Amino acid sequence: MVGQVSSVGRNGIHDFILIRASAIIMTLYTLYMIGFFAFGQDLTYEIWVGFFEQTSTKVFTVLALFSILVHAWIGMWQVLTDYIKPTMLRGFLQFGVVALLSVYLLSGFFVVWGV
Repeated sequence: MVGQVSSVGRNGIHDFILIRASAIIMTLYTLYMIGFFAFGQDLTYEIWVGFFEQTSTKVFTVLALFSILVHAWIGMWQVLTDYIKPTMLRGFLQFGVVALLSVYLLSGFFVVWGV
């Protein structure tokens, strides 16, 4: 049996809720971006920068990025625990996924708030 040490939630129900909540946030962010492209002015660099200078857009973007990373981590954790049986290999791969997702989060944070 696989322990819950590397799971995001405390158990399967929490992971289930986190997956669903992150999917809802990603869907709302996608609709937000589609609305910007579909109903906004012709896209220029100035309009794009102005759009991302808004604090609401920055916060929503970071929230969407965090949701993507939570969603990805839970999915990868499930795949790795289901298909990678050697504990050391699975731990190494999980560490690699966490490290990569952390780099993505930090990079995204600096890109969004660096505008």
